[in-house]
Amino acid sequence: MNDVRASYDKVAADYAALLHDELAGKPFDRAMLATFAELVDGPVVEVGCGPGRIAAHLHGLGVDVSGIDLSPGMVAVARRTYPGLRFAVGTMTALDIPDTALRGVVAWYSICHTPLDDLPAVFVELHRVLAPGGLLLLAFKAGDRKGRLSHAYGHDLSLDVHWHPPERVAAMAADAGFTESARLVRAADGAEKGPQAYYLGRR
Repeated sequence: MNDVRASYDKVAADYAALLHDELAGKPFDRAMLATFAELVDGPVVEVGCGPGRIAAHLHGLGVDVSGIDLSPGMVAVARRTYPGLRFAVGTMTALDIPDTALRGVVAWYSICHTPLDDLPAVFVELHRVLAPGGLLLLAFKAGDRKGRLSHAYGHDLSLDVHWHPPERVAAMAADAGFTESARLVRAADGAEKGPQAYYLGRR
């Protein structure tokens, strides 16, 4: 967690600048977010919100959304860029949120630095904060491997990047109490190094 926090603090401003309009070229991303926005019916938290662009997109779709991120640097950028939204520093493994307080949780590529063996505890925590019927939306790198990211966004970094098998992710979510509503895997697009996956589940 210390490496992840330090790396994202370092790249926060450049990351935000490079990716601020990325959704414009990602129709599958927009489709999954639009589906989630249509189905959710109350407060939502994006965990691992980074500079806030996904939370802002959901807000534009009418979602009552706030964001949480491990990196204070990312949260500072999000607050400057989207002053009308709420952002806080925190971790998805121990959320400062009461039980059953939310109607939705979004983890948009937030599990890519979490080893597969550690995901069950993450899903248990996300399940805890969702009310019955609440929705979980995930986007993640699909596969079964680990890479090392040593340079990105113009900076030297120290990050492990995990590709997760979609069927294993869905099984772990089910073990935590989620019922799968939809799953999508698409081919790599542009500079992506492998297929990408989306999961929508209900508590």
